[in-house]
Amino acid sequence: MNLTTEKVKIMTKTDNETQGDGSSVSAAVSAETSETYLARMFGVDGRVGELVLSAERDAQATFAAMDDICAYNQYKVLRAFQQNKVSDTHFAWQTGYGYDDAGRAVTERVFADVFGAEAALARPLIVNGTHALSLVFFGILRPGDELLYCTGAPYDSLHSSIGLTGEGMGSLKEFGITYKQVELTKDGDLDFDAIERSIGPATKMIALQRATGYSDRKAITIESIRRWASFVKATDPNIVTMTDNCYGEFLDREEPTEVGVDVMAGSLIKNPGGGLALSGGYVAGKRELIERISYRMTCPGIGGECGLTFGQTRNILQGLFTAPKVVNGALKGAMLCARVFEKLGYEVNPRYDEARSDIIETIRLGSAEALVAFCEGVQAAAPVDSFVKPEPWAMPGYEDEIVMAAGAFVQGSSIELSADGPLRPPYNAYFQGGLSYEHAKFGVIMAVRQLLEKGLITL
Repeated sequence: MNLTTEKVKIMTKTDNETQGDGSSVSAAVSAETSETYLARMFGVDGRVGELVLSAERDAQATFAAMDDICAYNQYKVLRAFQQNKVSDTHFAWQTGYGYDDAGRAVTERVFADVFGAEAALARPLIVNGTHALSLVFFGILRPGDELLYCTGAPYDSLHSSIGLTGEGMGSLKEFGITYKQVELTKDGDLDFDAIERSIGPATKMIALQRATGYSDRKAITIESIRRWASFVKATDPNIVTMTDNCYGEFLDREEPTEVGVDVMAGSLIKNPGGGLALSGGYVAGKRELIERISYRMTCPGIGGECGLTFGQTRNILQGLFTAPKVVNGALKGAMLCARVFEKLGYEVNPRYDEARSDIIETIRLGSAEALVAFCEGVQAAAPVDSFVKPEPWAMPGYEDEIVMAAGAFVQGSSIELSADGPLRPPYNAYFQGGLSYEHAKFGVIMAVRQLLEKGLITL
């Protein structure tokens, strides 16, 4: 940014003022850059701007590598729309039971084709990613079966569904379904030897969480998922492989169900909703498994044949269509965040130029004060509720207090710019989303500014 005092002074004159040479301020404004606008209108310190621009320059080659993946996925989505003959008639409302809802049917065919799956459910009836994953568990597993997680403990909000916490809520544990987990190696890789040793006669499903969750590990790459799926089937072809795909859609050219995974699930207010889906989740995979899951989604005998879409077909489909570009912007924002905080001396995961398999950037801030300040900065960058200061609270489904910045158009949408983290050591901030790269960049700028103003960093 490197603004001179005089330049900022010129930019803050009123529209009616003129400069000494007779030229109007409007002419100066017309030549203004985005960086000088941020200084003039948001009071961004020039040192913050210069730091971010320097990080942006460092990341350009990495950004370029992501652009072809974005284009590939955009054409992949477009082909699915065209192959399924999506029409504006598919955006019409249905009522009541939702029998013969052509829009619902075409939406689920498009999702299945995009993800290389035999079938899919994509419904506003599925309230979030946790619900979608729980439907997979309860739809497929039966009393006496065992669920084996091979990426350590799953995301905090799943603990109650499994039965790791809570009593009397109808968890897997209460239905006689057992649970085991295998930790990752010290390098953050899947431990194939430990997985093989853990498989027993009751093991029915082996699950993998692609994204980091509230941990320090790296996201699991598509190539690792491919090797894992092949390994499990070679060990026992009857075991169902399941991937929690939250935050991972459109990060690569292939999805888990295209590399051998039987079933996967995620949220429509994360990557695949493109910021336009108002609610919902999806499940995609083998047809027989999706049918069984549909009976848990509604009830036995009904399955996927009913279920109103409440006029959301247009938003869901349009969101899916824009998702590759939206994810690309969020991904670049995460890379920029990584590089900026690397330059500030913080430990980040992943580094800005490392391979990624989710949109989440982890910054180890080291104190509760710094974590809250970081989230305050991101909140101040929001289009909605920018004036609100986030405070830690006991969020349902989580064991520790959570501080969360989320000034979004859709409540809880983590493809929109957000940041959050549990108030526990090492006080990691998890930065993700941004409907455009420019907005994600502004979130980084405001997070740095807040830390600077609180005296938690120096520039």
